[in-house]
Amino acid sequence: MYLLTAIVCRAHFRVCKPLLRMTIASGSVLSARDCSQAGHVRNTLRWNLSPDEIRTMTDSLIARVKKVYDDVGSLNIENVSVENTLMTLANAKMDYASSRHVLAFPQYVCPSKELRSASTEAEKRLSELDVEINMREDVFKRITALQNKQKDNLSAEEKRFLDRLVTLGQRKGLHLSKDIQEEIKRTSKLISELSIEFNKNLNEESKFLIFSEHELGGLAATFLSGLDKTAEGRYKVTLEYPHYYPLMKRCHNPETRRKMEMAFNSRCKEVNTAILEELIQLRAKVAHLLGYGSHAEYVLEINMAKNASNVSDFLDKFHETLKPVGIKERKYILALKKRECLMKGYQFDEKINAWDLPYYMNQVEQRKFAVDKDKLIEYFPLDVVTEGLFGIYQELLGLTFTEVEQADVWHENVKLYSARDTETGEEIGQFYLDLHPREGKYGHAGCFGLQPGCRGPDGKRRLPVAAMVANFTKPRKGCPSLLQHHEVETYFHEFGHVMHEICSKTAFSEFSGTMVETDFVEVPSQMLENWVWEKEPLRRMSCHYKDGTPIPDELLDKLIASRVANTGLMNLRQVVLSKVDQSLHTSPRADTAEVFAKHCQDILGIPATPGTNMTASFSHLAGGYDGQYYSYLWSEVYSMDIFFSRFKKEGIMNPKVGKEYRRVILEAGGSVDGMDMVKTFLGRAPYQDAFFQCKGLVNSQEASM
Repeated sequence: MYLLTAIVCRAHFRVCKPLLRMTIASGSVLSARDCSQAGHVRNTLRWNLSPDEIRTMTDSLIARVKKVYDDVGSLNIENVSVENTLMTLANAKMDYASSRHVLAFPQYVCPSKELRSASTEAEKRLSELDVEINMREDVFKRITALQNKQKDNLSAEEKRFLDRLVTLGQRKGLHLSKDIQEEIKRTSKLISELSIEFNKNLNEESKFLIFSEHELGGLAATFLSGLDKTAEGRYKVTLEYPHYYPLMKRCHNPETRRKMEMAFNSRCKEVNTAILEELIQLRAKVAHLLGYGSHAEYVLEINMAKNASNVSDFLDKFHETLKPVGIKERKYILALKKRECLMKGYQFDEKINAWDLPYYMNQVEQRKFAVDKDKLIEYFPLDVVTEGLFGIYQELLGLTFTEVEQADVWHENVKLYSARDTETGEEIGQFYLDLHPREGKYGHAGCFGLQPGCRGPDGKRRLPVAAMVANFTKPRKGCPSLLQHHEVETYFHEFGHVMHEICSKTAFSEFSGTMVETDFVEVPSQMLENWVWEKEPLRRMSCHYKDGTPIPDELLDKLIASRVANTGLMNLRQVVLSKVDQSLHTSPRADTAEVFAKHCQDILGIPATPGTNMTASFSHLAGGYDGQYYSYLWSEVYSMDIFFSRFKKEGIMNPKVGKEYRRVILEAGGSVDGMDMVKTFLGRAPYQDAFFQCKGLVNSQEASM
């Protein structure tokens, strides 16, 4: 999972936004030779595969990749060269990245359970191949020999790629004894298998609860009309986002919210708790074999943060800044709860429970900022939001999007678009939109890189392809799909990842698109979330779904002002998740439910619900963010500085700034260090003050990052 498997809706605590990043991306049936002949390769991805075809293609890909590594590994070490070693491996990696995703991606989106299972099995086999090829000591020796041989004859990106291969080989223990290498290999394969199983369990979760109309008091009639009913006329409420979040925010009945929260945070509890706790032990074991103090120290070494101590200091500083704000917000929420309990005859238990928090946070927005969300949602029909979002991105980045007619897609509701450079007319990439929930589909929102945007064997650029997967409410008779504002924010965020993928212009697939440091990968998409809090963009992506009238200025002003609502608790929630992740991955073993409960109480001041274990459905921990969930807060500091220092100052729709952003940040992918990209775009080192200013915190921090 780029996540590193996908980029998941950070849903998201920002609840709607987990990010799964697919670092091993792609799905084309073209070989490297095909790419060379085609030049600018158009989208040739096929989705009408059978389980047998998936198995056959997996066999072929494995054989093809193994042969290349065998050839490189058998070279006379004195004869290694850029062409027969570095470029041969680069082309093999591109072929692999361009073939793998057509095999691994269907498990997240395919309507057929049989095909999803075949895809999952293919990913397991390819994950084993990952371990095998990453542990090739013979290939590693030839790479290090080339590094020693080639000092001054490489381009900057070629040198970066070669140095990366050497570093990754060392991080796999290829400089250690054979016994240790074999132990690392065995353990790494098991980690891959368990991670895939963890996310498969979540994807296949289909539980729902049944409630009477009385039990769903407070929910809008439009929400109730979209629910399926039992033969007795009771309502079926799933644990998918379009059902879970509206209920938790709007339902007056605390017992209904308790049942829903209990079910939601008990998803896959038994099986995934066991998997996660085994993963923690296995990751710690590999880190120890490699000579690191913990798994967190291992993964952070190649991130911007560098080590666990820096992450701890970063999170502690945030906690201290936000703590008094959180205390004040909790007091206000407790007063709201006491008042409502007296008015409605509920027993007041003198505390805020997990199932109270989203409900009363919503009350805070309504009372302090008077945002009428029932009215607001009517102004965000999905088609209008999409048209406005497209227009903003096109104008800002100098692009033109066109729908591809009669495209080969995996479901009838999926659409494929082509993106061209507006000035030159050159096609730069393609992207799919898959926006509505269905059984067996990936349950968050995310961007999946399907084909890298890099240089092919003939020197011409390969056309990148990406897919945005989300779970927005389906349209129904007489009513289109209507989005909550936080879903509009999620849409902007994930589409920002899509742009990062398709604007990429790197020499190597290893650096294509979102293949950057994990604690930098959110920066481009988080930065673009700011557009959904500005008047001009909001007007462009909204109108009433019945009569086309614009959002009234008064409602728009209240929405924008509400950005600072619950800022303490929202960001403390992120600190909790980041601290939980760090705690789990700086320890050799852990009771995951206990660790989560402790941090909830200590930092958020709200107890986790007894009998639940949120970490069993915390997909980031098995999707590429293990030891790295802090990245959301970390990268938001950079993204806010970029927005306020350049776009807000020079014009949020200024195409000159937008094109510079596309060139410096998006096109570079991972071919440049994240910090260097930020410094180039800002013209200075980044600061934290914009982040705290945006959050409405008066005592902004002025310390340099």
